[in-house]
Amino acid sequence: MDATRFIVAGGLLDGRSPVAHKNVYLAVKDGRITTIGRRDELPDEPGAIIDDLSHCTIVPPLMDCSVALSSSPSIDPNTQASVEAADPEQRAALLRRHIRDCLAHGVLAVADNGTPEGLLARSGTPTAQEQAIVICSSAPILRHTADDPPAPALGRQFHRIQYSPDIDQADGPGPGMSVMNVDALRSLLSQPRRGKTVVVANGPQAVAEALAAGCDAIEQGYLMGEENLRKMAADRVLWLPSVLRAKNALDSSGSGGEVCCRFSLRYVAPGKALPGAEAHWKAMLADQLGQLGRARILGTPTAVGTGAGSIGILHGESVVEEIKLFIKAGYSLAAAIGCASEQGARFFGVAQIGALMVGSPATFLLTRGTPHQLPRKLAYLEGVYVNGAPSGSYRKTP
Repeated sequence: MDATRFIVAGGLLDGRSPVAHKNVYLAVKDGRITTIGRRDELPDEPGAIIDDLSHCTIVPPLMDCSVALSSSPSIDPNTQASVEAADPEQRAALLRRHIRDCLAHGVLAVADNGTPEGLLARSGTPTAQEQAIVICSSAPILRHTADDPPAPALGRQFHRIQYSPDIDQADGPGPGMSVMNVDALRSLLSQPRRGKTVVVANGPQAVAEALAAGCDAIEQGYLMGEENLRKMAADRVLWLPSVLRAKNALDSSGSGGEVCCRFSLRYVAPGKALPGAEAHWKAMLADQLGQLGRARILGTPTAVGTGAGSIGILHGESVVEEIKLFIKAGYSLAAAIGCASEQGARFFGVAQIGALMVGSPATFLLTRGTPHQLPRKLAYLEGVYVNGAPSGSYRKTP
């Protein structure tokens, strides 16, 4: 049996409480939290290990509920073309880089819209970094019957159904359009299956049809209206608002060139701008932020799903930016962190991460400074603990 480890911290966001806790300690034994208390009540236990991290804030691990690990977020069309033509080893290397980007920002679980298992299996034994992140993989809903073999060990299966085009598809139909008819959607959702169903739907009618068909979550949900928000709150249907898609589209709307200068999640592309694009995305972003604010008031369950891997949306970093948008919509810091951790982890059944409470795994992030410096400091993690000990997969200075 391992000795008890006491971890002292200046602040704690546990992923459930509506406020941050100050000057706390966590007692950890056998990889799990056994006590959470005030620092001035720290017991004097012989042989115990004490990690004094009073200059840090403890934050639960993050989860991005909508990513494409195998897709490059590059805004250079030449890069996009080379990724599509890449061989399995090159694509596996790209996937590994995106996993490192997630780990660097404390994203220890993702719901991937592709199938990364095959890429990793062809590239040899997974590295320690690949094993440090939980990958829940989307799977074709049609292949699941009672006689199917169990899901791959790398992740848990879920089903993502594209009922509406992604809201930021430049050449796609508008928010009121669908890519399949409602009878096909009902047929898909009525089939025996394992795993939750996430439906990408935008506009009031498409979202209403997805909810009536019995989906477990709505992704995007742009312009869906308050009636749908109320139904989701009543039926406990999860919403992944993906506000960053509109923010990213707005940031790039002032120009239309192919060669760009990139800085963080904002970029500038020389060229002729699309007429009306900036006004359109300003309105779309404002409406989605307004809907998110109403969701908070109505009690609609929400989680962070950024669409990382889409053009201009970076893996890992995008979660920090989405948290900022949740706060802009009226969520407290603690509530936004909960949406980026506990809400998604519970929905996808990820037991390794989630809210920090007695009995849960002692897996968490360390950010230097006070909770008031979040979420910015999530981009500069001081450390990562896994099962009560510093992670061997995370390096503060790569």
